[in-house]
Amino acid sequence: MNDLNSFDSLIPKPRDEIISMNAYSAPLENRRNLLRLDFNENTLGPSIKVLNALKNIKLNEIAVYPEYSLLKKTLYEDYFESKRIKINQIGIFNGADAAINAIFNSYGQKNQFFLTTNPTFGYYAPCAEMRGMKTVTSSYLGSEFLFPIKDFETKIKQYNPKIVFICNPNNPTGSVLSAKKIIELANLNKNSLIVVDELYEKFLGDSVIPIIDFEKTKNIVILQSLSKTAGLAGLRMGFAFGNNKVIEYIKKVTGPYDVNSFAVIASIAAIKDKSYIENYVKKVLHSRDWIKQKFESNNIKTHFSGGNYFLLWPNLEPQVLEKKMRERGILIRSMAKKKDLDKCLRVSIGTKEQMQIFWENYNYLDSYNN
Repeated sequence: MNDLNSFDSLIPKPRDEIISMNAYSAPLENRRNLLRLDFNENTLGPSIKVLNALKNIKLNEIAVYPEYSLLKKTLYEDYFESKRIKINQIGIFNGADAAINAIFNSYGQKNQFFLTTNPTFGYYAPCAEMRGMKTVTSSYLGSEFLFPIKDFETKIKQYNPKIVFICNPNNPTGSVLSAKKIIELANLNKNSLIVVDELYEKFLGDSVIPIIDFEKTKNIVILQSLSKTAGLAGLRMGFAFGNNKVIEYIKKVTGPYDVNSFAVIASIAAIKDKSYIENYVKKVLHSRDWIKQKFESNNIKTHFSGGNYFLLWPNLEPQVLEKKMRERGILIRSMAKKKDLDKCLRVSIGTKEQMQIFWENYNYLDSYNN
């Protein structure tokens, strides 16, 4: 008996797309008090100014529905150094995931094409599937996972995709496509909405923000968040930047108060404490160089590129090493279900001290000298 016929008569039947879709699931439970090198989060936590702002929240700020004008003003004035984004070109969401879902809600149409790369962030595909879209992908090239620009251009022209997602730097390969080339892709087909997921941009990325004019290039939306750099993953805060009409359409499909007051207050404090974010990024880049040199000097196969993470091909089976490291209090993530990555692990980069702990345990469990 197939899924369509197996529903209990007392249970309402969902849409066919929901029955057949492969849901995105992230094993996020029981991770507290461990060294979290599995989901690319900030490994230290937020600025002390964020904590103080949350401690000082007033009762009436909890009792009333959240307001967003001050956060948008802060984004306009303080978030970008190189450019100011107009207030009406900013969308605020309950994490970047909610922005992704809203984009598919507002632009995804049944039987139209969705284009992205493969492998990439696993949440895009189910969002397309649940709208009945047809997914087309381009695979990264070679051992360096170069962006498949020629194939991507061909498929934009061939399939006329309604939505195109580019994770830049890409998760999990770290592949980077230049901002200039992204704008060129957007100009190939003005009917395609090009969504640039820039959650890892501050770790050696190339942001589209400094060079784009949303009044001229109206079919690009840029996503960022405060999870990876500012340490607000638990509060969920994501931003979308784009042409004011596009942002307006995306916001139409969200709830009026999806982002809570705690996230708003914490985000304002985090954005105003730029030095904390800058120092954390510097620490990650410093420890990135350190751990990369360790692997190179021991002839261990890895792949480093953009992003605060790298790929590692261990001697042990990836799932075995993942389990053994967890037993030692260190979380890393197997890429078993990712295209071309079934024999590797993705490891987030924290501070040098944290990477020293990782290296000591990894070297003991998976030493190439044994």
